[in-house]
Amino acid sequence: MGYNQEIIKKAKNYRKLGYSIKEIARLFKISPGTASRWLRETYLDSQALARLNQRRIYGQEMSRNILLAKASIINEQIALKASCSLNKIPSSKELSQLFCSLLYWCEGSKNQNSLKFTNSDPQLIKLFLKFLRAGYTLEEKKFRALMHLHQYHNETKQRLFWQKITGIPKAQFNRSYMKPNTGKNMHKNYPGCLAITYYDSKVAKELTSLYNSFRIKQIGT
Repeated sequence: MGYNQEIIKKAKNYRKLGYSIKEIARLFKISPGTASRWLRETYLDSQALARLNQRRIYGQEMSRNILLAKASIINEQIALKASCSLNKIPSSKELSQLFCSLLYWCEGSKNQNSLKFTNSDPQLIKLFLKFLRAGYTLEEKKFRALMHLHQYHNETKQRLFWQKITGIPKAQFNRSYMKPNTGKNMHKNYPGCLAITYYDSKVAKELTSLYNSFRIKQIGT
């Protein structure tokens, strides 16, 4: 197919202004291959190159935003599905005990003289205590808490933080263990590690037994 030389000349002028091959192809309703043949010998000055570079960055940002938007939609769908699945599970004392036993087996001490759970994730500790309190009748005075902190921590501030997370009063916090630190590696927003002990061997044994029974029922060993 032959093209009017005036059209080709206009395309070259757009190219000299810094328009990309794809932009010119869309503008003149031709294929990118045809546009490339027309314009391959067109000289681009610094202003034209600057525009092309700017458009390239803009295109990259647009692509990134599109990907982020798609990812956000997928994440919302996944979260909604998870929420719907959880809503189908009826809550019960027995279910709280099961969840607590699974968390305890992952992060708890296997010494059955007392119940001990240690972690640095405040939300995980809060979740464990929620299930523990919902599943068992406890004596709150049997709780003890021990903070493992670095020397750069403010002990008073961290104790208030962990009191709020656990609901354990200040009087039941043991003397903190201060880890040596050179000051070179300071973890921002790291709250330290908290070890919670509940002095009741019966509860510890029940959680261990529940986990073992669940494991055997599910996988047979």
